Amino acid sequence: MNNQETNRKDKYTVSFTTLGCKVNQFETEAMTELLEKEGFEVLPQGEQSDIYIINTCAVTKESERKSRQFINKAKRINPNALVVAVGCSVQLNGEKLNKETDVDIIIGTKHKSNIGKLIKERLNDTESKAEIEEFYGREDFEELKISTVHDKTRANIKIQDGCSQYCSYCIIPYVRGPIRSRNHNDIVEEIKKVAANGYKEIVLNGIHISSYGKDVHEQDALIRLIEDINNIDGIERIRLGSLEPKLITEDFIRRYSKLDKVCDHFHLSLQSGSDSVLNRMNRKYTTAEYKNNVEIIRKFMPEAGITTDIIVGFPGETEEEFYETLEFVKTIKFSRIHVFKYSVREGTKAAEMENQVDDSVKAQRSKMLIDLADSIAKDFMKQFIDRNMPVLIETHKKENIFEGYTTNYLKVLIKSDINIKNQIVDVCIKNVRNEYLWSE
Repeated sequence: MNNQETNRKDKYTVSFTTLGCKVNQFETEAMTELLEKEGFEVLPQGEQSDIYIINTCAVTKESERKSRQFINKAKRINPNALVVAVGCSVQLNGEKLNKETDVDIIIGTKHKSNIGKLIKERLNDTESKAEIEEFYGREDFEELKISTVHDKTRANIKIQDGCSQYCSYCIIPYVRGPIRSRNHNDIVEEIKKVAANGYKEIVLNGIHISSYGKDVHEQDALIRLIEDINNIDGIERIRLGSLEPKLITEDFIRRYSKLDKVCDHFHLSLQSGSDSVLNRMNRKYTTAEYKNNVEIIRKFMPEAGITTDIIVGFPGETEEEFYETLEFVKTIKFSRIHVFKYSVREGTKAAEMENQVDDSVKAQRSKMLIDLADSIAKDFMKQFIDRNMPVLIETHKKENIFEGYTTNYLKVLIKSDINIKNQIVDVCIKNVRNEYLWSE
């Protein structure tokens, strides 16, 4: 952006593009609030703006490619725009982004709270090109806060950052650093502000929320936090982000199930239903332990939705190991499965493993697992036909059709002649079509 245009501007417009996980979505919301407080006008994604901020992802090669694509697209939309890249892909390959894209400012996974200052310095032609800092041992949690969520009914609340698991396929511990837990009281205060702005459901998210409190040696930190959130007026639903299976104990679920605002939905990351593959993945649990944890959940919350992630085509995965996964999926009866084809990430142990699986085999296995997952998901949904269920209405789809979620994370469509967005309504489930429950 040239000096003349800089001097003419009283108020700059900003547009965000966010790739990746719920943590990135939270951090975009937090950066949005920071920039609005500093006088910037934040526009919806895709609108022509003075400043484009791409919150990048590095979990797969494809997500990195999309990050670069959006950076270059911003300059094509407005050649005079200031383009800022932040997040995981920057932390991983900041120098490469500088060389291969038209980015103006790069910020890694630290110092997102400085984004307003860095942009203003660049607009004023003071040298501010990069803010990337490596992780060294013990780290503090970088405080980013939200008080409202733009055009949403659910608020993602970041309670933790970093991961120390070092699964053999995953680059995230290298770009997000070691585990850091957010202060308990700061989380509670933020949720009180969100509740005051009318949001009925909050989702506790982080890079590895199962480790919440472990870096500061606090026992039962996560369940104590949930119990305190349960007492906040205005909040009607508490949902948890992705969990490690080992978090699930009888004591945790007993305490959790006694609370009146928690959702009976658990996203328990599996990755494979074969013990030998889990071992190569460095996943630190067996299928028997996973199955036992699911049984604990269903003992206290029989209709809980259990969702998961599964990777197909991990290095060395044999046909026998893949079929072990299929059989395990049939045993658990998940309510939804996210299927991923293994993606090589340079810098991880799995990238150096022998017997990389051919892409055509990955595609075939992916289709088989998706077909099975869809069938099992429909069976899970059908048990609720002719049942009354409370649904939080989140989206006005078209005309008189609204979309919402049950507590156990099933998508519901309902007809209504009045606006019921952001309301919890009791509906009678009448049918299952595709991925939806249809209701009255």
